[in-house]
Amino acid sequence: MCSRHRQHNRVLSVHALTTNVTGHFAYFSEELSLKNYQTAVLYLLFILSFLAGAFVSNILIEIFSRIKPLLSYTVPMAMEIIILTSIGIFGKADSISNFNGEFIACNLLFAMGLQNSLVTKASQSVVRTTHLTGLFTDLGIELSQLFFYRKANETQQLRANIF
Repeated sequence: MCSRHRQHNRVLSVHALTTNVTGHFAYFSEELSLKNYQTAVLYLLFILSFLAGAFVSNILIEIFSRIKPLLSYTVPMAMEIIILTSIGIFGKADSISNFNGEFIACNLLFAMGLQNSLVTKASQSVVRTTHLTGLFTDLGIELSQLFFYRKANETQQLRANIF
């Protein structure tokens, strides 16, 4: 991470914000425009970690709703609990290197994607997240639905939504 961002994030043990995706897009764009490609790739990795969490959450919900409907929300929630508990136990703040901090940030963003997708599906999109975070939650959900929608009109509408 560039020194300017590291100074702002020094109070955080992982040296990276993990509260939303919108800020990471701003940082990604800034670092790209400054030709700091290594840092830009890191922010892109943070964004993709969140997207992967939303994708995995919805794919698990879809699979389990067909196999064991009572477990459809339990599996992504259990994954989130395992990730957060593991970080709490093994992610000691005093031993966090930059790489370890970036790894933890990716896992926290993945867990946030899991959670946002889970809440969006469970509330049938009544509880919405905001800005690019919500957009990426929806994108992760819709990408995972490509594996389940088989009717031509559903797939066509889904692809249009994704685009």
